[in-house]
Amino acid sequence: MTAIKHALQRDIFTPNDERLLSIVNVCKAGKKKKNCFLCATVSTERPVQVNVVKVKKSDKGDFYKRQIAWPLRDLTVVDAKDANKENPDFDLHFDKVYKWVASSVVEKNSFISCIWKLNQRYLRKKIDFANVSSQLLEESIPSGESQIVVGGDEESVDEYQELNAREEQDIEIMMEGCEYAISNAEAFAEKLSRELQVLDGANIQSIMASEKQVNILMQLLDEALKEVDEIEQKLSSYEEMLQSVKDQMDQISQSNHLIQLSNTNNKKLLEEIEFLVNHMDLSKGHIKALEDGDLSSSRGIEACTNASEALLHCMNISLRPGHEMLHAVKKQQTSFSHYKEHFARRLASHLNNVFVHQGHDQSSTLAQHSVELTLPKHHPFHRDLLQYAKLMEWLKNTDREKYEGLIRNYVDYISKLYEREIRDFFEVAKTKMSCTTKEGKKFGLHGSVGKLTGSTSSLNILSVQGSGSRRSQSSSLLDMGNMSASDLDVADRTKFDKIFEQVLSELEPLCLAEQDFISKFFKLQQQLNVGTSPGELEETDGLVSSRPLMSGPEKQPSASSEKEIVRQMMIKIFRTIEPELNVLIAFGDKIDSFNSLYMLVKMSHHVWTAENVDPASFLSTTLGNVLVTVKRNFDKCISSQIKQMEEVKISKKSKVGILPFVSGFEEFAELAESIFRNAERRGDLDKAYIKLIRAVSANVEKVANESQKTPRDVVMMENFHHIFATLSRLKISCLEAERKEAKQKYTDHLQSYVIYSLGQPLDKLNQFFEGIEARVAQGVREEEVSYQLAYNKQELRKVIKEYPGKEVKKGLDNLYKKVDKHLCEEENLLQVVWHSMQDEFIRQYKHFEGLIARCYPGSGVTMEFTIQDILEYFSSIAQSH
Repeated sequence: MTAIKHALQRDIFTPNDERLLSIVNVCKAGKKKKNCFLCATVSTERPVQVNVVKVKKSDKGDFYKRQIAWPLRDLTVVDAKDANKENPDFDLHFDKVYKWVASSVVEKNSFISCIWKLNQRYLRKKIDFANVSSQLLEESIPSGESQIVVGGDEESVDEYQELNAREEQDIEIMMEGCEYAISNAEAFAEKLSRELQVLDGANIQSIMASEKQVNILMQLLDEALKEVDEIEQKLSSYEEMLQSVKDQMDQISQSNHLIQLSNTNNKKLLEEIEFLVNHMDLSKGHIKALEDGDLSSSRGIEACTNASEALLHCMNISLRPGHEMLHAVKKQQTSFSHYKEHFARRLASHLNNVFVHQGHDQSSTLAQHSVELTLPKHHPFHRDLLQYAKLMEWLKNTDREKYEGLIRNYVDYISKLYEREIRDFFEVAKTKMSCTTKEGKKFGLHGSVGKLTGSTSSLNILSVQGSGSRRSQSSSLLDMGNMSASDLDVADRTKFDKIFEQVLSELEPLCLAEQDFISKFFKLQQQLNVGTSPGELEETDGLVSSRPLMSGPEKQPSASSEKEIVRQMMIKIFRTIEPELNVLIAFGDKIDSFNSLYMLVKMSHHVWTAENVDPASFLSTTLGNVLVTVKRNFDKCISSQIKQMEEVKISKKSKVGILPFVSGFEEFAELAESIFRNAERRGDLDKAYIKLIRAVSANVEKVANESQKTPRDVVMMENFHHIFATLSRLKISCLEAERKEAKQKYTDHLQSYVIYSLGQPLDKLNQFFEGIEARVAQGVREEEVSYQLAYNKQELRKVIKEYPGKEVKKGLDNLYKKVDKHLCEEENLLQVVWHSMQDEFIRQYKHFEGLIARCYPGSGVTMEFTIQDILEYFSSIAQSH
């Protein structure tokens, strides 16, 4: 083991500056593998590093290689397995548990003892030595020493000190010179002792012989000390001289520093003065413009604008710390405040005068618009005022109170002007509508109603008078069904729509122009669509007043509050638009309830256009509110038509024909389709169609059930045929299901009427064959029917002779006259019904012929007339009438 220890020290640890202290030959527990060595080492350099190194012998030679090293500080537990019995197993707990089996218990104990010593000397940490004999740990410390090694020489702990190469060589030479160096070690030691004594004596003699030289050396040292003293004296004198120079240089440096500091202060003072002069000096020209500038001319306005901007710049300059304490600065700021207040008063007074004069000038032009359906243009007024836009912005930033006062005054003056203009404008519109009513009366519309067809836009005036009372001027589906296309001229029918469209077309640019002017003139933002901020605006005497949200002029309102200010200003300025529009709508609805169709389409289009521009604008909101009223009138109109259908009464003495509300629905649909073509509110019309067609269908059935003069099937057939034809021609997509339903009802009632009217034209013959069918149904074979007494060939011939062709034709002629009385001429269904009766008659004829052929085979019995005769009868009867 010593040889192995020596080899490991030489080959592995010495090159790494480490010293091997203990070694144990081990293998891993439970596995049959080659042995390896666990070595306890310390580094030769400080700080000392203590490691446990695993070394393995190479398979390809007699050399060792280092596999892994664990720092001793990472070791937490040393488990010897059993403290009482000798056991070669032990565990080392590093980052994980390593289980080992030593080659001998002695090596295991020696290794654990070394680990304990190293821990006590270098680490002084609590490594847990489990299942280790206390005797083993006590033996590892020499008697008389403390259990914990605090200090001491490192060599006293080492068990082995390796010789270096030179020491090994000297020992080998010394041992080669003595033959018994190995065989007789005691004699060799005595020899070495004697030689050591000889050498010690020689050394003492050599020291005694060198005393003289020592004395000489001491003398030289004394002389050297004297020279050093002289040099020190010279250095002291030089130091005093240098100190004097240093003091002088310090005085010069201090003087230069003061001069430099003074120059720096002068420069900074100059910079501060230049800053104040450049930024807080208002030219005489600007002062003159602020005090006496002409605010009525373009050049004067421009000069005042420049002066106000310069003043604002001077007032808003960010002063540096300490500037506000300067007397000159305070004086200048006072002057600026005086100029600002004086100019703000002049500007506010001048603009108030401009508002008043412009209002009077604009009012003088109202007379020329009194007969035309146009609103006066305010562009010249806006153009003149926009010259003051920058001054208004200056006033907004400097004097919020005067700025808000101007807003209130402007709204006050301009709202009165617009109120007069808008009222006169709507009076002209109502006058022109009234003219249309009078023109309708000229054409003799008393007792009748103008027809609502033939044009996308039309105006109908109802002036129906009854005995002792006058009906309200409104249209209905009942009236529409009784009108002729020439009752009103096309120009009259389009007049209302043109008037209403012109009203909206005049109002829209007026509102947009005023809103744009307010935004530009009062410098209010209009880019963001934001909600109303409650508390930012309040009403004062009917005017808009913005409640201050800031403590000084430097705090400006947000974009949301400014947008709300614009909206509130527009509401106050145009407060008469919505009431006047509602009055005009009510007037148009009173003239003709179907005018709500035109108004719904036009108003919807203008609302859609306004919302695309700005959904939250005054115009969009106002038109949206009016659109609600129009939609209610439209719904009321539809409900009124349905109610009139339900109240319809028919004459008991005349045939029904096409009901008035059925024809009226056709006219209504034609009119509505022409009005609502490409309209935004098509959905409203579709809903109205559904309501109306259901009401029409229900009331057609109601009238058919109540009819006494005309058969029920005729009423249903004719009216549903008319409805089907109307819906097929107009191609209304939302009524496709109703169209199919109308067709089915028409077909069903046509068939029912044909069967009912045709009945049994060959009554006795029909009864005879019904008896034959009854016998067959009872089980009698068809070919045996002729043997029945009541149904023999003689009886058959007797019945057939009663219906010659002449009698058949006479019966059909009477039937044609009866059908002609039932059907109305306007629907032209007589030939359709007659052709259906022909088909039904031929079907019955073929049925009789088939029974004769089956029940009386070979009898030669046939009818007195043929199918060709039947066709000639029906054709001649139709042509004769």
